[in-house]
Amino acid sequence: MTDTTRPQAAHAASSGTASSGSASARGSGPGAWLKPGRWWPGAASAASDSASSGSAFTGSAGPTGSATAARPGFTAPLWRAIAVFRVASLVYAVVLVVQHRDLLAHPLGACAVLVVMAAWTAGSAYLYARPNPPRRAWGLLAADLALTFGCLAATALVVEPGYLRMGPPLTTTWFAGAALAAAVIGGRRWALGVALGHGVVDICVRLALGLTITAAVPRGVALLMLAGYAVGYMANYAHLAERRFTEAVELAARTRERERLARSIHDSVLQVLALVQRRGAEAGGEAAELGRLAGEQEAKLRALIDLRDGAGSGAPAAGEGGGGGIHAAATEDLAALLRGRASSRVSVSAPATEVGLPQHAATEIDAAVGEALANVERHCPDETRVWLLVEDEGDTVAVTVRDDGPGMAADRLDRACAEGRMGVAHSIRGRIADLGGTTVVTTAPGQGTEIELRVPR
Repeated sequence: MTDTTRPQAAHAASSGTASSGSASARGSGPGAWLKPGRWWPGAASAASDSASSGSAFTGSAGPTGSATAARPGFTAPLWRAIAVFRVASLVYAVVLVVQHRDLLAHPLGACAVLVVMAAWTAGSAYLYARPNPPRRAWGLLAADLALTFGCLAATALVVEPGYLRMGPPLTTTWFAGAALAAAVIGGRRWALGVALGHGVVDICVRLALGLTITAAVPRGVALLMLAGYAVGYMANYAHLAERRFTEAVELAARTRERERLARSIHDSVLQVLALVQRRGAEAGGEAAELGRLAGEQEAKLRALIDLRDGAGSGAPAAGEGGGGGIHAAATEDLAALLRGRASSRVSVSAPATEVGLPQHAATEIDAAVGEALANVERHCPDETRVWLLVEDEGDTVAVTVRDDGPGMAADRLDRACAEGRMGVAHSIRGRIADLGGTTVVTTAPGQGTEIELRVPR
């Protein structure tokens, strides 16, 4: 058996398609509106959702849109770490208040501040973990900063001057939670700005209590700036990784859909055009002109669907069943499906029991077998016989198509792929590889051809 598909103008088509796919990935989709140094909670998981469905993105979440994600993105560990930090800092603040309770001017006021801090610790842990569009994320950050600065400023109303001589303000290290949140959402500059704001408010509190400014104040600001800058730097790189992951998944989904359409078109329209071109050339006259036009349309159609070299490698897009078996909802008896291929030239041998496979897998295997039989029909003599064997090996299903035709050189298929004729590569090998299986072609001149398809359950 040989492959009859014609050489294609693939270079321009493939480069054009790939570039447009990348541009689309950058211009739309869940991560397109993200900017360097910024991260909106919950912006990434639409990419994994699209990968699991194997389809291209159909929507985006922009600055004024709603979040399409159901789970946090790559910076989720940062939010969990910030939540744990707030809890630990709250415990530390309570310990200091209890330790220096004799220096409180208004104990009930101090307790009220601690209650507000505790409530916001719980609330912020929940709210930041949710998927938030940009406008809501900025509003959440504004509320965080306002409440945190308010608790810091309330220190001047509820403590005596001696309290700050013995330790830090009521918020202690708890204030850093807001600075770290600003670093994740707003970037490093916001983190630096919040740290400087902390220093200004701390100085005002101390001056209001009649205290002098000690070296502890600038040291605290410096440490807060360093922590915020480091977290902002990590959040920026997490965002870049998230955006590139989103682009890669969308492009892979588009490529997989293009390959699926290419196989379908090859099995129908392209084969008919190739047949018309060949028969027209054989007939001559006006039929030859018709064959030439059919050949031109075939080349244009190939360029349109971008059947470029290596596209049928069978590496499945994220979330599809590559290498780990086949996934589909309904099941179908592969043996019964292939028995329908029996004819005066085709003998089918299959187990008497049902060979159950997911419906999608059974349909793809049947289509691959149909392409193999079509190649026999086109390239072998009329008296060529075909034997179709179905074997259920438990974890694997094997289908063998064997004919007694003229056969071909062992490197014929490789040369066909190098010349751009990708029929077997896409319609047979590509289909089986997408199911996580393998295809082995054994042939030699004068000895017929055998194609063995193996697919894991």
